[in-house]
Amino acid sequence: MISDETSAKAFVAGLADAAAMERLDYLCQALCTENQRQNLISKPSEAQIWQRHVADSAQLLHHVPRETSGVWLDLGTGAGFPGLVIAAIQPERQMVLVESRARRIEWLDCMVEEMGLCQCRVAGARLEMIEPFPASVISARAFAPLPKLLSLSAPFSTSETTYLLPKGRSAAQELAELPKKRRGLFHVEQSLTDPDAGIIVST
Repeated sequence: MISDETSAKAFVAGLADAAAMERLDYLCQALCTENQRQNLISKPSEAQIWQRHVADSAQLLHHVPRETSGVWLDLGTGAGFPGLVIAAIQPERQMVLVESRARRIEWLDCMVEEMGLCQCRVAGARLEMIEPFPASVISARAFAPLPKLLSLSAPFSTSETTYLLPKGRSAAQELAELPKKRRGLFHVEQSLTDPDAGIIVST
């Protein structure tokens, strides 16, 4: 279990090269500065940014099949979690970050440019307004209740799409409330950053 900033950084370093760690350091510093202007993350979580946000995002890579290519679609990316973190670690991966709030779009565009993430783009609109395309991976952190999330993302999903949905303490309950036929398409994985949290992953 990742229990503090030291273990969080060590965990991420196991997934990232030196250049990626530099990008993530830059992201953390820039985010804490921007957080004074707009509420991107909770103030208390600034002191635990690696554990609560960076490692929490990076752990999703453990659930992506090694051979997966194609576009990773991150819904409601907000401050860039998990999307910017994944893009920083794997800059060669095509990433599309969906965010509809103007100030956050501005922030994300700035970070993508300053971190040199050439394969990452920000789709600044509501998901319903974006032209569908097949996504290899769909992630969402605090985007919408599970039934609505699955409905909205359906146009981007194929039989090969991997869903990665950090749901905190509500993961098992949200999955249990899906219709039985749909429920069998997913399972819950334990979060490495919070003993009470779960990640809904497509089976």
